[in-house]
Amino acid sequence: MSEERPEPDTTSTQLPGAAALAMMGTSIALCEALGIGGGLWVDRHGLSAPWGLILGIVLGTVVAVLSVIRQVRQYL
Repeated sequence: MSEERPEPDTTSTQLPGAAALAMMGTSIALCEALGIGGGLWVDRHGLSAPWGLILGIVLGTVVAVLSVIRQVRQYL
């Protein structure tokens, strides 16, 4: 009698990578949304349009890049 070996489950090995990418995408979207929202709020209350929005986009992008770098370093 020979034992049959089960086939490896490829979904369980790919899930951590997919979850990491989903987390990165979510953090990018959240950073950008908060930056844009904050910039629009500043423009609405500070009469500085469009500089608040531009600053919000720049700051959101910087924070998003730093967040992704930190997440990628976990896997290197």
